Amino acid sequence: MSGTLSLGTLVAFIFYAGQFFNPINQIAQTLVQMQGAQAAGERVLSLLATVPGILDHEEVRARLHLWDRPDRAPDLAPDGYEREIRSVAFDHVDFSYQTGEPVLKDFNLKVEAGQTIALVGASGGGKSTIVNLAARFYEPTGGRILVNGRDLRDRSLEWYHSNLGIVLQGPHLFSGSVRENIRYGRLDATDAEVEAAARSVNADSFIRALEKGYDTDVGEGGNRLSTGQKQLVSFARALLADPRIFIMDEATSSIDTETEQLIQKGLKAIFQGRISFVIAHRLSTIRGADRILVIEKGRILESGTHDELMAARGHYHALYTQQFRNEQVGQILDAAVEKPVRL
Repeated sequence: MSGTLSLGTLVAFIFYAGQFFNPINQIAQTLVQMQGAQAAGERVLSLLATVPGILDHEEVRARLHLWDRPDRAPDLAPDGYEREIRSVAFDHVDFSYQTGEPVLKDFNLKVEAGQTIALVGASGGGKSTIVNLAARFYEPTGGRILVNGRDLRDRSLEWYHSNLGIVLQGPHLFSGSVRENIRYGRLDATDAEVEAAARSVNADSFIRALEKGYDTDVGEGGNRLSTGQKQLVSFARALLADPRIFIMDEATSSIDTETEQLIQKGLKAIFQGRISFVIAHRLSTIRGADRILVIEKGRILESGTHDELMAARGHYHALYTQQFRNEQVGQILDAAVEKPVRL
């Protein structure tokens, strides 16, 4: 206004000032990203550098070095002992996460190949601890876990974990096709073997109904499939791996009844000839188990088949009856909502 600066010069100044500060802002943003990347990298490296709490001891490593050769007998595992898992036994097992707070105390259980053991009971009773010990994710603080009568700590950890199949309550799928997610159970499996595993767990029909069948992309985390469909894919993946020990942890608690019935039919193929542990929320899913254990405070409160425990009219009978009654009430309410009664 005083004539010392033209309008064009003012506009140019503002423009060049912006041009000057933009690179500075970009440098600041880059520095923030670099600091975040450095912090994330440190976490990743610290995780990679973490020494596992459970490792093969020296004698096992020596046997692995001796026996892990291409010309070893086909019936022997890399640690020199038998490859087939015929039994898993808990021998007076004690366990506690913190000193002075036992979760299991003098726990005894033996499971033979072909048997399905169902674990039921209140949360915090020790069900997950039992299967975690059976999977050797933890080791007993007292007693032993035996595989074919031999202390599990005398066997190769890698060999044992390669014989585990685990399906959790929340199934996780990776980005890629349905076929690739099933093949993750055994990377050298053929297309025919992948499809055979899907048929065995009753997943083949819904997979073929997808846009590209087995080549359909499941999306990030499997978000293009329903929870039940993801669970069927995870069952097919577990079966393809052909594990000798199968663990199912609340795998049917978040799916609908129709999908649950499909899974129940498919479970017969998974359980056959294997040692199976099932943690169940829906008691209707374990009626066919060889043995049902009611776990309370780390101890076996009741043990038997479904019919035996129902006849005993104990804790299991009360749990089953209450859950059945609740399901019946839920079905009546759902029917009333879908078809309201006219007054």
